[in-house]
Amino acid sequence: MKKILIFLFSMVLVASCVDDLDDYNVDPKRTTEAPPATLFTNAVLSVSDVLATPNVNFNNYRFYVQHWASTQYVDEPRYNMVQRLIPQNMWQELYRDALIDLKEAKSLVNENEFLEAGEKNNQLAQIEMMEVYTWFVIVTTWGDVPYTEALDPTNALPVYDDDQAIYNDLIRRLNTAIGLIDPGSSGFEEGDLFYNGDMTQWLKFGNSLKLKMGMVLADVDPGQARTLVEEAAPNVFTSNADNAVIQYLDAPPNNNPISDNVKGPFTSREDYVAASTLVDVMNELNDPRRPEYFTTVNGEFIGGQYGFQNTYTSFSTVSAKIAAPNFEALMLDYSEVEFLLAEAVERGFNVPGTAEEHYNNAITASITYWGRTAEEAEAYLSQPGVNYTSAPGDWRQKIGTQKWIALYNRGFDAWLEWRRLDAPDLQPPAVPGSVELIIPKRLIYPVNEQTLNPENRAAAAAAIGGDEASTRLFWDVQ
Repeated sequence: MKKILIFLFSMVLVASCVDDLDDYNVDPKRTTEAPPATLFTNAVLSVSDVLATPNVNFNNYRFYVQHWASTQYVDEPRYNMVQRLIPQNMWQELYRDALIDLKEAKSLVNENEFLEAGEKNNQLAQIEMMEVYTWFVIVTTWGDVPYTEALDPTNALPVYDDDQAIYNDLIRRLNTAIGLIDPGSSGFEEGDLFYNGDMTQWLKFGNSLKLKMGMVLADVDPGQARTLVEEAAPNVFTSNADNAVIQYLDAPPNNNPISDNVKGPFTSREDYVAASTLVDVMNELNDPRRPEYFTTVNGEFIGGQYGFQNTYTSFSTVSAKIAAPNFEALMLDYSEVEFLLAEAVERGFNVPGTAEEHYNNAITASITYWGRTAEEAEAYLSQPGVNYTSAPGDWRQKIGTQKWIALYNRGFDAWLEWRRLDAPDLQPPAVPGSVELIIPKRLIYPVNEQTLNPENRAAAAAAIGGDEASTRLFWDVQ
């Protein structure tokens, strides 16, 4: 009897130490809260994955800019966004998987009373820059979107903010983040996939992003664009060593998402070939990057017909380099920065150097990044069709065409720049018996927004001129 009483008394004591039965289910070997560095890393990887993947359920930008063509599915290169949940999947990945993690990481850093001030500011700056980057992708993809009321789990019906107002606030936030950085202190180190905590590099990244965001405004608000560009230009990337790179690994789940979708060690899918739109231009210019971009067919680079079905074995496809599981992804690079500076000079902004110098630097940076030589770059630039003086068209066409080539494998950025510069002159596929197609200027809003947040979505659609893929966003005025 005594043993029974002792046992019952012990059980009462145990029960009195817990609030509910859930407390018995705590695994002492598992952390109950993700550290901010882990959340930051996961968010950066989520953004990289969704921009890098060629999965037709998420990302069809390589089709929109006619870098790739399809072998069997024609809905996507003919701009059908409702056959699959493309806008919905992209939207969720950016809001739910990236921004939520960044928000939580910021909250944890702010709550940490033991962080040295310089380190805390640096971590907050890194988080803020990636938030701005992610919002930049969102607002230049859809236009008006939930922003001030977004990411609040208690608000299921967030209003949509004006895209230009969002954009201006992102610039303010980016300037604040740049001002927070102390190069003498550390930031996230092991959790920093770009620069391993090198805050001097993050200063360059922030200013290069500022340059890019400024140039997006160049046609709609040249005064603000000039200010942003001239402030950023002295502190941007100066070589390929500065590139913001995500280095993927050989094995899942951290392999390059391209390798999950093109023929190789992880899949036998044969869905994509190179588009003749791009291949023909590169062939005409004897571009040295072709073997880095594409495979050959009987020793030749041959592109498939964009917007139509193509036989996989008859055309060049994704190179083994790009299909490799450990191939890296670029989120911002030196070549892009130099093209932006060339454009800035042409627009009369006060940045050092000539348009031709920056144009040459941009092309050379792209060619050498892909593993070709400076001598090949020099020979390429000497051709009349490439040389800045003799290449056809105005500066928009010269810069736009070469930037379109250099942004291969960066579909979103190539699509953004094509919308901005209207170069090269891409045409939608002419499908017999079909309505006239229009290359998308934006993604339509996700179907979930139409069903779960219909009033706010309808107000946003009316504000931007219609929830259509053909609707131009506020900065796309050319």
